[in-house]
Amino acid sequence: MTLTLHTISPKKGSTKPKKRIGRGLGSKGTYSGRGVKGQRARSGGRSGLQLKGIRGIMLSTPKMRGFTSGYPRMQIVSVADISKHFKTGAKITPNILFKAGLVDSAKGPVKVLGDGTIAIQITLAQCKVSSSAKQKIEAAGGTVIV
Repeated sequence: MTLTLHTISPKKGSTKPKKRIGRGLGSKGTYSGRGVKGQRARSGGRSGLQLKGIRGIMLSTPKMRGFTSGYPRMQIVSVADISKHFKTGAKITPNILFKAGLVDSAKGPVKVLGDGTIAIQITLAQCKVSSSAKQKIEAAGGTVIV
């Protein structure tokens, strides 16, 4: 059988039949969700409640949601990255890390984490340092200036 528009159909049980209300005596619900008699029960009857003035404007404006911290995000650099990009005796600051391409901005705060190993002596300044990173840098003969 060829696959054409009139031969394809959804898998059995994947779709529900549309609820047809207000179509004869056997329909679901006597008044079809319109209540009993009155202008609003008739076709073309009065439309819904209209919000007037400032209340309608207030309800229609998008609401501010969520939370944005006032502090800038930390830029993270691992000890292994520093070991790859620098030589022994290097003094490392956020500016130098930016020039080396390890951080996105020289102005934002930088934190050095202890991922990996380091075998070179460095001097780390103007950066926040995790305790494991500080131990590894000092064990390699480097210094951390807070």
